[in-house]
Parts: sequence; structure tokens; C-alpha cells
Amino acid sequence: MTSTSHDPGGRDRDTGRDETPEERADRRWGELLQELRVAQTGVQILFGFLLAVVFQPRFAELSDIDRTIYVVTVMLGSATAAALIGPVSYHRLVAGRRLKPQTVAWASRLTVLGLVLLLCTMCSTLLLILRVALHNSLALWLVAGMALWFLICWFVIPARAVARSSREREK
Repeated sequence: MTSTSHDPGGRDRDTGRDETPEERADRRWGELLQELRVAQTGVQILFGFLLAVVFQPRFAELSDIDRTIYVVTVMLGSATAAALIGPVSYHRLVAGRRLKPQTVAWASRLTVLGLVLLLCTMCSTLLLILRVALHNSLALWLVAGMALWFLICWFVIPARAVARSSREREK
């Protein structure tokens, strides 16, 4: 966690808040939990869908390539769930040991990793579904377009906001 500068009135210049590092960690933890709740719900629904697919009668008709895509997708879904549930486990195991700032930092890293894995899981799921539905190479192009859209929405727009904010602060 980086140190922040305070003005003479005690306000944190980076956040505009008057809070101690512990209060900031508590606030950031609460915000992170809200974000995780949204992501975890989507992952759980998607993962449940993926687990049910193998028990459908049409699953036996999938080509070897589609079965491989399915297995990769299930593994990605598992990894995504682990990364997005990991912060809760981490917090529970270190609770009460005065490690909240470090917990928030690690939980934030796991969450970003979970979002990257979720992007991969979503794209892999789309690829499997569109290959079965379309039976042609259009599926790959559609998935590439959606991957680009996910990247823009989840990473590019926030990165631009951070860059713009940093430039404004430097002025």
C-alpha cells in the first residue's frame, strides 16, 4: 500500500477524506466486498450452467474440439470462482491480526485476477455456445468482438479514467 500525503488540516490529498489508514482499509474492504458480491453471483450462475451442460443429452454429440473447449471453460470457471472467493477466505484466515491494509491489497489483486479469468471464462463459454449454434468460423469473430468489448468496458475505460485523474492531479 502506498503512503499518502496529508494537508495541514489532516485530509488525505489522494482521497479527499479525513481517515486513518485503518479506516481507509475498512472502507476499501467494504467497497471491495460489494464488488465481489456482484462478480461472484454472475460466476456462480455461469459455473452452475457449465456444470449442468455435461449432463444434457446433446453433450454426447459434441465434437472433440468442442469437448476440449468445454473442459477448458469449466477449468477457467473453477479458477475464476477460486480467485473471486479467495478474498473472503484470506480475510477470514487473517482476521483479528491487524492485517487489514495488506488484506485489502491482496484481495484487490485476487479480484483483478478473477476479472481476467472471468473474461477468459466468458469468451470460452461464448465460443462453445456459438460453435454449437452457428457451425462456422463466424463464432470466432463474434467472440473476438465480445472479448474486445469486455476489455474496453472492464479495463480500458477504468485505465483511461485513472490516467486522466493522474494528469489532472499533476497540474
